Amino acid sequence: MLKLFKLLGNKRLFVILIALVMFIALMGFTLGPRATLSWPEKFLRDTVGFAQNIFYKPAGYVAGLFKDIGNMRDTYKENEKLKIALAQYTREKANYNFMEEENKSLKESLHFTKAQMEKFDYSYHIAQVISVNSDTVNRSLVIDLGERDGVKVGQSVISIKGLVGVISHVSNFTSTVKLITTMDAKDPNSNGIAATSMNNHQTFGIIESYDDATQMLLMTQIKQTDPIKKDDMIVSLGDTDKYPRGLIIGKVKSVQESKFGKTKTATIEPEAEFQDWKQLFVVFTPEVQQ
Repeated sequence: MLKLFKLLGNKRLFVILIALVMFIALMGFTLGPRATLSWPEKFLRDTVGFAQNIFYKPAGYVAGLFKDIGNMRDTYKENEKLKIALAQYTREKANYNFMEEENKSLKESLHFTKAQMEKFDYSYHIAQVISVNSDTVNRSLVIDLGERDGVKVGQSVISIKGLVGVISHVSNFTSTVKLITTMDAKDPNSNGIAATSMNNHQTFGIIESYDDATQMLLMTQIKQTDPIKKDDMIVSLGDTDKYPRGLIIGKVKSVQESKFGKTKTATIEPEAEFQDWKQLFVVFTPEVQQ
């Protein structure tokens, strides 16, 4: 017994023994079947939860901030790509519209020239209009075909619808077209066009002037017995080098007696539209074609 008391007198050993007993008792208490937690467990859980809440929310905010910055950077890059794609789409759309319009125009032109070539042995060279001179004294335009393309003075120039004019000057790369709206019977340098009707080839007359007031061509020297009538389509007769046979000039709007009553005069509405020039055709006949 004396030895036991001496052993218990060692404080360190006594404390370890007490702690061991309490640990065993605590283990037995926590492992047993319980409906609720003990207050030490509650205190410990609440303390840990409070500490986690303090550190977790700021960490979540910081992580969310970096994530938002990353999303904004991705959105910016995607926006830049979309802008580039939109700009490219706009350019391609403009090019597509231009090519579609040009294709449509060429299809119409091909149909026209094919119909003409089936009837007459002419060839047609497409020319782009470079400039237009709207001077009432000298109405003319410049096209991008010249001597290098075989163009010569006196060749007829037409649009899809009808006769436009005649080549008056030629340089290496361009040519000047004198419009038929400059025709004047009083001008010695103005050549008349021998014309007939597409509906009746017995019709004959000379187109040698243009009326600015009515914007009509005047066809004179028509015989009294001529069968010409309203709505006849007038074409070139082809008895001169400048205006080959069969070029469409215009439609008859009216026929009236001349001043002296021996001949008739017809008012012709030009078939060609003398505005919004884009493409024209230079007529090559077998005599001038190279």
